[in-house]
Amino acid sequence: MTDTSIRTYSNEREEESEETTERSAEQEQCPECGGRLISDAEHAETVCSECGLVVEEGEIDRGPEWRAFDAAEKDEKSRVGAPTTNMMHDQGLSTNIGWQDKDAYGKSLSSRQRQKMQRLRTWNERFRTRDSKERNLKQALGEIDRMASALGLPENVRETASVIYRRALEEDLLPGRSIEGVATSSLYASARQAGTPRSLDEISAVSRVDKMELTRTYRYVIRELGLEVQPADPESYVPRFVSDLDLSDETERMARELLDSARKEGVHSGKSPVGLAAAGVYAAALLTNEKVTQNEVSEVASISEVTIRNRYKELLEASETAAPA
Repeated sequence: MTDTSIRTYSNEREEESEETTERSAEQEQCPECGGRLISDAEHAETVCSECGLVVEEGEIDRGPEWRAFDAAEKDEKSRVGAPTTNMMHDQGLSTNIGWQDKDAYGKSLSSRQRQKMQRLRTWNERFRTRDSKERNLKQALGEIDRMASALGLPENVRETASVIYRRALEEDLLPGRSIEGVATSSLYASARQAGTPRSLDEISAVSRVDKMELTRTYRYVIRELGLEVQPADPESYVPRFVSDLDLSDETERMARELLDSARKEGVHSGKSPVGLAAAGVYAAALLTNEKVTQNEVSEVASISEVTIRNRYKELLEASETAAPA
């Protein structure tokens, strides 16, 4: 580039800058008297402070639609930022540095920058878990999320399980019990409260604790926290079993009718809800002429074929007894 072209380009930039300055000055001055313009947010107008001329009106109010009279009320009503969640030990309020060693444009970082980012990640993790209680909570909530994903449980169940575990931690129920045991018990109780129960065998299959420890810890947690957990309804297992076996809606409806008849006849008392649900699905499949074996049902429900045969006969007897009435 020659000296002449450089001077020409510089002059053009100066002229553009002067024009921009003049336009901004014109916008800040009254077109009638040259006075200073002020914005009246209450009336959504821009007026002259000298002569009172309304230069603009009907301006858009870009502020919130609510009012707050103190800082606490403002924080409570504000909807800015990511929502807090009980599924993270810090409720999602801390900064998380991504693991990708790339900049904002997607380009890879240099070796020195990668080392710097790794040090920042290390210190960030240390600051996020400042004491043993937070480290405990982080491990437990991670375990709850892992098991819930393996069991296909929805987010509301994970949120409730996280709240139950936090309560157990605050009530000092963990001494003498493993973190995994209390976390698994919290998830089991949450699933039953939400009406999407999983059997003890299913829970223990994805947990790091055995079935006996899970049962013992679960009873202790619900007793100490005063949780109201209703007995599992066999009908709540039916949709999942029918879906896993790829059966029809008619079979699901028939299974519900069989279980309802059994409830009226008192067959449910003292019986495993999973066994009753599996037997109901198997019986309904036979009544609707759908091909399914006891072995297939037992694999889906994680119970023995003997249990299915025994409960299956009881359901059919209860259905025959209730039919004349």
